[in-house]
Amino acid sequence: MGSTPIRHRSTGTTGWWCGGLVTALTLWAGSAALAAPQRPLGVWITNSPSLVYYDHGLIRKTVEELDQAGFTTIYPNVWSRGTTFHRSRFAPVEPSLVKAGIDLDPICTFNTEARKRGMKVIPWFEYGLMEPADSPVVEDHPEWVLAKADGNPIVRLHGKDMVWLNPAHPEVRERFIGLVVEVMQRCPMDGLQLDDHFAWPVELGYDPYTVALYARETGFKPPKDHTNRMWMTWRRRKLTGLLRELRERLELEALPKRISLSPGPFRFAYNHWLQDWELWAVGELIDDLVVQNYAYSLEGFAKDLDQPALRKARQWGIPVQIGILAGFGKRTTTMPVLTEKMRLSHERGYGVIFFYWEGLWGAHSGKEGASFRREAFRQLGGTKKPR
Repeated sequence: MGSTPIRHRSTGTTGWWCGGLVTALTLWAGSAALAAPQRPLGVWITNSPSLVYYDHGLIRKTVEELDQAGFTTIYPNVWSRGTTFHRSRFAPVEPSLVKAGIDLDPICTFNTEARKRGMKVIPWFEYGLMEPADSPVVEDHPEWVLAKADGNPIVRLHGKDMVWLNPAHPEVRERFIGLVVEVMQRCPMDGLQLDDHFAWPVELGYDPYTVALYARETGFKPPKDHTNRMWMTWRRRKLTGLLRELRERLELEALPKRISLSPGPFRFAYNHWLQDWELWAVGELIDDLVVQNYAYSLEGFAKDLDQPALRKARQWGIPVQIGILAGFGKRTTTMPVLTEKMRLSHERGYGVIFFYWEGLWGAHSGKEGASFRREAFRQLGGTKKPR
């Protein structure tokens, strides 16, 4: 097969795909050297859309390939779409795992395989306080659900109807913390990760429970304007209280209490999700910050890297990493662009986590193909120190 030159708009470089693997690698070898993983290199692993959770052989193969490519940490999703990947006291088991066989135990299998290779495993509670609108817990406990001013609890997200459980409700807190503790007790972990769904969407909070609680504590009804600063601050403090309670429970249970948070850029995270991660970092409620930066252009990516809150985070002594989109669905970031994003992140002192496994050299490899991208990542991450 002949080689076809493709010019990358964002980098101006030309890669020779298919037959020209070595040529393409050479074109960005200088950037790759700058991006060598002196810092943590991680990847999120999820079941959707991916087959890796449902086959022991695929799990072993995935972890081995990641290790060979210099990855130091994996973040397997343990809480998704209102379901778990183990038998739980708090939620049903993920349906596809039921069909494949619950004894596969994908999370602890990932953990075992990674630890054999000296890699860290940090379970990722992707859905946080979010639930599908038709999930059993929503049907059984409608009083736990936040609502908009018009009474509608539905938040349309990624084309699906979702709702948020109330972080101020004691029974919601008990369930969420219980779920986290349950997962952490199953096999040795290196901490846990919450992301942008551990949140209180700013338009929510007009359900009867929250209205009554706000009136009891402040003497006022919630203002009609959901962006009112006093109203936002009160709800943000309730979310912060849940985070603090989680840390206390982990300590009580003698479990790893290292909490990684993966939010969006600060202004968006606070104004839309009431995640005050700047306060949480300064107050030592989180131990690791992974800011998602899925800007498509290199210019937008670099701009988001230079946000004031992110620059200040380095002064607090908290490890900071950047979440970079490798590939998902029809959107796959090319290797030259990924390389430059790694370089820009490392240049500012940040580690990198990729979303997600299948976008590295799996199902969403794009036109470059799995073989090319796997070898490219080996070039980028191949300086991992021997154990």
